[in-house]
Amino acid sequence: MVHDGGARVLQDARLEVWAPPGLGEVRPGDDLAALVGDLLDGAVLDGEALAEGDVVVVTSKVVSKAEGRVVRATDREQAITDETVRVVATRERPGGLPPLRIVENRLGLVMAAAGVDASNTPEGTVLLLPVDPDASARRLRAAWRERFGLDRLGVVVTDTAGRPWREGLTDIAIGAAGVAVVDDLRGGADAHGRPLNVTVTAVADEIAAASELVRGKASGRAIAVVRGVGRFVLGGDGPAGDGPGARTLVRPSADDLFREGSAEAYARGYAAARAEVAHDPAR
Repeated sequence: MVHDGGARVLQDARLEVWAPPGLGEVRPGDDLAALVGDLLDGAVLDGEALAEGDVVVVTSKVVSKAEGRVVRATDREQAITDETVRVVATRERPGGLPPLRIVENRLGLVMAAAGVDASNTPEGTVLLLPVDPDASARRLRAAWRERFGLDRLGVVVTDTAGRPWREGLTDIAIGAAGVAVVDDLRGGADAHGRPLNVTVTAVADEIAAASELVRGKASGRAIAVVRGVGRFVLGGDGPAGDGPGARTLVRPSADDLFREGSAEAYARGYAAARAEVAHDPAR
């Protein structure tokens, strides 16, 4: 028996994650809900039928392909520029490589290269992130709830991102439906009765990261099912059933203590100081 902050008692502390093979190449215009539904139907033969409280995790790559987000781009750098709304930090790289750019993209996500992907896509094209990953997740959830006759079913759309202060990459949730994307434990108590004042767990990101462990980056498995997190899975139709979506995981700018890189912050401060001196030479 596991207690999570004193708010609930969890009867089962087991997590199961599996990634069925066989999705195949997804192309623009494909019915992704039907393709994945067929894949999950086939998994029934292996005793892996979907159940109430499951979460289906889908990589943004196959969502983007199905939604036609494959664009002609002989210059990936220009595609990155087009998807950028704010530059956070840049760093030159040796060997004639383009500079590393950490930027905020149209979805509010801060990541390298604005999420523009040139891998596993035809030569001369790049893959952009879905226009609205939360809406994509909602459409998939509606189709699969109807097909499999389930009420409480979650969907998470993932992408790979780096993390400040940590080496390596992990998958994060960029779209979600039917999932409580955070678990706010503030106001509860820890195992020793002390109050919890700041603990808010990023549930959707943790589901995304767990799914990547069985999908991998080169296995061709773009779908995973996560079981054991049913306490975070919502039921019903409409906004209440779909939940707040992964967009709510984006930290508001007012709370972002690291909104730009050190070099960019220095340049901005230096430019502001020069402007002040030009305006008032006596300063």
